[in-house]
Amino acid sequence: MRQSRRLLALVSALALVTSLAAGCGGSDDSGGGNGLEKKDMKVASLPLVDGAALYIAQKQGLFKAEGLNVKIVPVAQSIKALPALKNGEVDAIAGANYVSFLQANEQGAIKLSVLAEAATLTSNMMNVVVMPNSKIKTAKDLEGKKVAVNILNNIQGLTLDSILKANNVDPKKVNYVAVPFPQMAAALQKGQVDAIHTVEPFLSDTEKKLGARVVVDGGSEPVTGMPISGFVSTQEFTKKNPKTAAAFQRAIIKAQKIASQDRKRVEEVLPGYAKIDPQVASVITLPGYPTSLSTTRMQQIVDLMTSAGLLKQKPDLKSILFQPTS
Repeated sequence: MRQSRRLLALVSALALVTSLAAGCGGSDDSGGGNGLEKKDMKVASLPLVDGAALYIAQKQGLFKAEGLNVKIVPVAQSIKALPALKNGEVDAIAGANYVSFLQANEQGAIKLSVLAEAATLTSNMMNVVVMPNSKIKTAKDLEGKKVAVNILNNIQGLTLDSILKANNVDPKKVNYVAVPFPQMAAALQKGQVDAIHTVEPFLSDTEKKLGARVVVDGGSEPVTGMPISGFVSTQEFTKKNPKTAAAFQRAIIKAQKIASQDRKRVEEVLPGYAKIDPQVASVITLPGYPTSLSTTRMQQIVDLMTSAGLLKQKPDLKSILFQPTS
């Protein structure tokens, strides 16, 4: 009788442990909670305002709530993380400029999958600036001059070319030079370039430290509101890990909503990952933070790239924009 009671107690204890484990979403090391294919993700990220949602999601526990453990890997240029993305060394890239990655998709370097939109252009968030004593006064004065951009043939050149054309300036006469964002201010100060096309938070930091003067508002018409960057992965990753990709997308979109509604949340994370003074973070111009993945909005950048000859044909956005299955 005593043995029966002990056996019953043991069975009850084991049942309780099993129930608790199931309730906590227990899984092995490869899988994640909530039925995810994998819980660990590596995300490459640039030190730009574009990727603020990644750090907000991390700080607010939004990834954790989805059963994800996200490790952030800093990079200076999104295109330099492309080989790592292709090889599976990172699972996604935050703040990746659309031009470079849509081109890589067309060229067969990767099969692109956009998990979420990161930023849209706003007035004065990405400007062409010069030293205070520069003779460059107008957009027309940029003809024949060296202008630094983060990467050649990327979103910066595409949008700036559109603005220059709208102001009767020949973009072909502007000499673009590739300089990573963190090195642009030094290149301008040393006279290695005549102007820099820089983005926040580097823009405000350069203006503060060098007294740099704005020559062209890089978010002005006809590119105001243009989608410029996103959270990207590969179709191989999203097909193999659809639930994980959907969980990441949900967390990022929640963070995008926070960023779009509460500037303070952006200011809180910027000094840490962008390495800027909190006072600079409080005055920078923020981009738009889209809270959905819009085919209509993405078509704008595709149309502009096609008309500029950066894409030979328009890609199938339905296959590129990740839509989770129910």
